[in-house]
Amino acid sequence: MKDWDMHRVAEFYRSTPGKKFVTTVTGAVLFAYVVLHTLGNLQIYFGTRMLNAYAGLLHSVPGLVWAVRFVIALSGTLHVVAAVQLTIRNWGSRPIRYMVQRYREADWAGRTMIWSGTGVAAFAVYHVLHLALGSVHPDFVPGDVYHNVMAGLLVLPVSIIYIAAVVLLGLHLYHGLWSFFQTLGWSHPLYDSWRRAFATAFAVGVVAGNVSIPVTVLLRLIS
Repeated sequence: MKDWDMHRVAEFYRSTPGKKFVTTVTGAVLFAYVVLHTLGNLQIYFGTRMLNAYAGLLHSVPGLVWAVRFVIALSGTLHVVAAVQLTIRNWGSRPIRYMVQRYREADWAGRTMIWSGTGVAAFAVYHVLHLALGSVHPDFVPGDVYHNVMAGLLVLPVSIIYIAAVVLLGLHLYHGLWSFFQTLGWSHPLYDSWRRAFATAFAVGVVAGNVSIPVTVLLRLIS
């Protein structure tokens, strides 16, 4: 029975609807993580004690932290793999005329979805190495999150990388949210303007909140 169930799951995943389902579910998980992570990042504006206390609270339950990391890593991997497979399948199965028409209808964020996603995935690896592990941070101090963020972002090339990555994330989130509602069947001309407004507002909020940090650090508005 279990073998049969696994076979059905595998068959479902191989189908286009199955891959879209995986990207939708994992996208929702990553969406929630981005919201929480952004709120956590903004603790820097409350000073050293607040940000370090927030980080300390998160790491006070190691089992929970590793469980969250596992879920995020798994979701991210499945999201990337399914999205790449869908893109390759779409490129290979659609006639040129159809692809040209779809290209004209799609907005810029949608046309660059695969590339913005690739950029965000690459940045996620760098971000972990930079501020979580400190392996690419020459002034890293274990446990002092505030110092690590400030010292890291005072390096102009590093801040530029963070700003560029957050802009890519915003583009990805915008089109991802738009597609998320469409996948759920919440697509109707009467509500499309509301969907677009929500996707735009959320993406702009995430970008503004996260970009403000390297900008204010570089301008030494916080210290």
